[in-house]
Amino acid sequence: MEAPSSSDQYRSSSSSAGSPSAAAAAGAGRRYYFPRPGRPISFEDSPDWGDDITAAGPHTLTSASLASSSYPSPSPSLPEPPAPAFRERKVAGAALVWKELTVSVRDGGRRYCSGRVVKGSSGYALPGTLTVVMGPARSGKSTLLRAIAGRLRGAERMYGEVFINGVKSPLPYGSYGYVDRDDVLIESLTVREMLYYSALLQLPDIFSSKKAAVDDAIAAMSLGDYADKLIGGHCFAKRLPTGERRRVSISRELVMRPHVLFIDEPLYHLDSVSALLLMVTLKKLASTGCTVIFTMYQSSTEVFGLFDRICLLSNGNTLFFGETLACLQHFSNAGFPCPIMQSPTDHFLRAINTDFDRIIAMCKNLQDDQGDFSSVSMDTAVAIRTLEATYKSSAESASVESMIAKLTEKEGPYLKAKGRASDAARVGILTWRSLIIMSRDWKYFWSRLVLYMLLALSIGTMFIDIGHSLSSVVVRVSSIFVFVSFVILLSVCGVPAHIDEVKIYSHEDANQHSGTLVFLLGHFLSSIPFLFLLSISSSLVFYFLIGLRNEFNFLMYFIITIFMCLLANEALMMIVAYIWLETYKCTLTLICLYVIMMLVAGYFRIREAIPSPVWNYPLSYMSLHTYAVQGLVENEYVGTSFAVGATRTIPGVQAVRGLYDISSSTGAKWVNLLVLLLMAVGYRVVLYVLVRLDVRRHVRLGRVSWPSIHTGAAPK
Repeated sequence: MEAPSSSDQYRSSSSSAGSPSAAAAAGAGRRYYFPRPGRPISFEDSPDWGDDITAAGPHTLTSASLASSSYPSPSPSLPEPPAPAFRERKVAGAALVWKELTVSVRDGGRRYCSGRVVKGSSGYALPGTLTVVMGPARSGKSTLLRAIAGRLRGAERMYGEVFINGVKSPLPYGSYGYVDRDDVLIESLTVREMLYYSALLQLPDIFSSKKAAVDDAIAAMSLGDYADKLIGGHCFAKRLPTGERRRVSISRELVMRPHVLFIDEPLYHLDSVSALLLMVTLKKLASTGCTVIFTMYQSSTEVFGLFDRICLLSNGNTLFFGETLACLQHFSNAGFPCPIMQSPTDHFLRAINTDFDRIIAMCKNLQDDQGDFSSVSMDTAVAIRTLEATYKSSAESASVESMIAKLTEKEGPYLKAKGRASDAARVGILTWRSLIIMSRDWKYFWSRLVLYMLLALSIGTMFIDIGHSLSSVVVRVSSIFVFVSFVILLSVCGVPAHIDEVKIYSHEDANQHSGTLVFLLGHFLSSIPFLFLLSISSSLVFYFLIGLRNEFNFLMYFIITIFMCLLANEALMMIVAYIWLETYKCTLTLICLYVIMMLVAGYFRIREAIPSPVWNYPLSYMSLHTYAVQGLVENEYVGTSFAVGATRTIPGVQAVRGLYDISSSTGAKWVNLLVLLLMAVGYRVVLYVLVRLDVRRHVRLGRVSWPSIHTGAAPK
């Protein structure tokens, strides 16, 4: 008997869905979205954002007219989104073309890997259409999307050309929106607040209809029922569902009213219903003229029916680019028709996903109740080579090249950069937004306030009524050291909030909504009132329970010292949060740092007696505890004296010196306060340098990779 071919092994025993009769029978009463037939592509198909006109529905073609086609019906009837209560605006979408696009990744040194992530991909995305880049994991989908959008990472290098409206140029600010795979949202804001502050950061000062832009974005993503709900919920309400969170991430980019919208995995972590509703919404958005291009791993048949064009990748190779329905015919021509009752995307991925080879190896001799596993016995490498060769020699490939030549031979309207808010305005916006976040986020302020009050009460009641005699000096100095140490140590409960802030900044900075200096100034200014409230509330309780010097100027010095200590520690926490971005690693790192600072602060051993090479210098000079405790002890004992017997007294400095090394100068405590202030500023300067150099992104396994993007011919 003749051995069956690989394509025969892959085919199901059921008949193929590619027959005309099957398409006609399955497609009755269904609708498909197609560009207007018989009309040449034009850059002027859609009016500008400023033209307030009612959006016409997409050009449709009923499945009855497709009965004579050999393409199968991809989806059943789809739910129509509710009619909006606003007038949709048309947008002049941009025609995107990528030609022979190749992306290589540096291997950690100065050379680029010979194996490229994306290999000579070509395609286009037109206004008013949905273009999907699909393929298995590690096929280069997200890398291709970033390359087209001009957002490649530092270790990635691009070759080839990208055209916008026939012009070879990067996308200017405000002309496009980019939505990452992971949703980075502010949990303590409502949906409307989130979008409004995003609009304030993105839109220029003279833009007077920012609220209208927010309302349009909410309506475009069908978020009206969730507009005034907290994204993260609270004790009496649940957090926003995953599907709606994804819509918020997309609508945040829509407030700028972009010409092109890039979305990395829009259906990530969504169930089938949420995925379908989101794609229907995106289809409705595309019908206004916006060019939408996104990546996707897999979709249902209903979602697949909404795509206009598909770019199919496997291991960086383009296996197909063209109309969605033509992709099914392409697989059929290559010998891999899609079986009836199987989703097209399942069929595509089954044929080109090399991970199925492991399943074949495991199931080679395995039998189940229904029979053998012959349906998964095909070698995917054979399918990939066959599909790639078939596409290169197909009429579809020639049609794509012809369209690319047509779109690039004539320059269309040049996209101009839109205005943005000034740096001063953005600092004010971020400061006010951070104040709202801190006031609502229990992780940042309220939990720390409760812990600080409990700490002050515990230490204060433990050392209450110790008197003012010479014998009380040891106990009083110990209580000051314990209070300062635990005030700094308990600040680690604010680590999750700092990590969230760094993530939000990273996202906003990548989309050019914010800047390094703007972010740091906004965070610094917004943290001042909360840190001062923490300082004054805990210090007052501790100060009067212990019975320290009962004068206002000494009390204010105590409060200001604790405040400066917290201010410097806040910058240190931000540095650690930026480096790790993980709660466990940040907490462990900070605790280790605090323990070392406590050991070298001069309490357990006088600083002059600490070993010099490492512990005394530089560690003791870098410790917050050193200057805070020394300044507070000098504030308490400089200028005081204690009676020894009936006629003799000794100064307070001499009484303390055997326990803690302090200066007898009245101005010494101000030097310590100044050092804390300089540390607060210095840590923020270090943080600025780290963020500005993007150290965290470019450090990989101890090696630094610097960003380098070159456009030209790919290396041989």
